[in-house]
Amino acid sequence: MKAAPFAYHRPASVAEAVDTLATGDAKVLAGGQSLVPVLAMRLGRPGTLVDITALSELGRLERRGDELCLGAAVRQRRVERDPLTAAVPLIGRAMPFVGHRELRSRGTVCGSLAHADPAAELPAVAACLGAVVEVTGPHGDREVPAASFVTGAMTTAVSPDELVTGVRFPTAGPGEGFGFAEIARRHGDFALAGVAVRVRASSSGALRDATLAAFGVSDRPVVRDVTDLLADATTEAELRPATAALAAEVVDTAGDAHGSTAYRARLLGVLAARELARAHREALA
Repeated sequence: MKAAPFAYHRPASVAEAVDTLATGDAKVLAGGQSLVPVLAMRLGRPGTLVDITALSELGRLERRGDELCLGAAVRQRRVERDPLTAAVPLIGRAMPFVGHRELRSRGTVCGSLAHADPAAELPAVAACLGAVVEVTGPHGDREVPAASFVTGAMTTAVSPDELVTGVRFPTAGPGEGFGFAEIARRHGDFALAGVAVRVRASSSGALRDATLAAFGVSDRPVVRDVTDLLADATTEAELRPATAALAAEVVDTAGDAHGSTAYRARLLGVLAARELARAHREALA
């Protein structure tokens, strides 16, 4: 099947892109690794594609103070390989699980956020770290916390006449540890369940806070403060009962041919215990 007919527009500025989006019935094209299959299967039939790849201001990848700033046109593969990304270890751990290398060579980080697939890794990483998504629309610029950016399956807080222009990730500091893991039928497939974890400890070794973001188990990344879990237990075996209870609470996706709700809860509980213990050890190292 081929895509339905559409107009193609390649704006010379962000303002021009926003003006085109404001006309209605338009979709943004950056990497196209999610959009093009949707078009090919005619699951979406936009009248206009707005190609933002020529906008140099959206190609920025830089560190500003304690943040790593990515423009909306930055490819996933570039982020995976750039030395600056080492300042945000959780991105480096998650990126090899994002599709396949060939897809990451075209796909963008912000495109993955905007597509908002419930099983996607990067929205969960952004939510776990407290990243900030930058959005531009007819009424100016605004910022959306990543934890509230995704509002449902394939749905975000961005309106049709707005453009995601970038995302800012906080860089890691002393006493921080991270964990990331997912289970899929094959490498590169959609995750049946996955977790992203950040643990922070003080210079004295006292636990400050711990955050877990689960994905593939609901219609959006599910973020939980799990500081209390680590306050009572630190090893994987000790954490298992608590993470099993947490998984039973947050997994609300219906079962399918790949796994039942109970199976996904089991996966999530095991992954959460393992990665929390690992992140805690790293924070104390």
